[in-house]
Amino acid sequence: MAKLKEVIVVEGKDDTAAIKRALDADTIETNGSAISESTIEKIRLAQEKRGAIIFTDPDFPGEKIRKTIAEKVPGCKHAFLAKQEARAPEDRGIGVEHARPAAIRQALREAHQMEEAVPEVITRDDLMAAGLIAGPLAKQRRARIGELLKIGYTNGKQLHKRLMVFQIDKETFRDALMKVLQEESTCKKTLPPPSGQKRF
Repeated sequence: MAKLKEVIVVEGKDDTAAIKRALDADTIETNGSAISESTIEKIRLAQEKRGAIIFTDPDFPGEKIRKTIAEKVPGCKHAFLAKQEARAPEDRGIGVEHARPAAIRQALREAHQMEEAVPEVITRDDLMAAGLIAGPLAKQRRARIGELLKIGYTNGKQLHKRLMVFQIDKETFRDALMKVLQEESTCKKTLPPPSGQKRF
């Protein structure tokens, strides 16, 4: 098995063990959200010499770590897991450590590089019109869009920014949105009618 060129940044030793089960790669562990300056220096050196991929858990602490590293070490790639791919058996937590090797390899293959100061292609108005910022299904739609575009779960503001920094074009966004809407439509058709009403 060929060794991955980039160094993978994970949260802890259990994540490193999961990575090693999936492929041959080196890791740097942040050991929590309070990342030390020495760890940042290791990541900076890895990024300069080999490239670095930030691969944190798909939860709030993981996103906080991702944001901190991205701000302090520009140019890293970002890999994301959907929450269901990182969920522990019997719903006992979420993390890279629980992911199957195939899901880890896929996430790393699809890692994006953030680009700062890029033009706005998809506007906040576009997101509003798509029901991704306001409305009863906004949170659910953002979660699914994040999975399809491999940019992780976001709130409305984060979604707008990630679409820019990962340079998602309108066609790719539209295709993902259409898939989400089709899935919603299919789901509605398969739901039983409310009590006392006929299905037509």
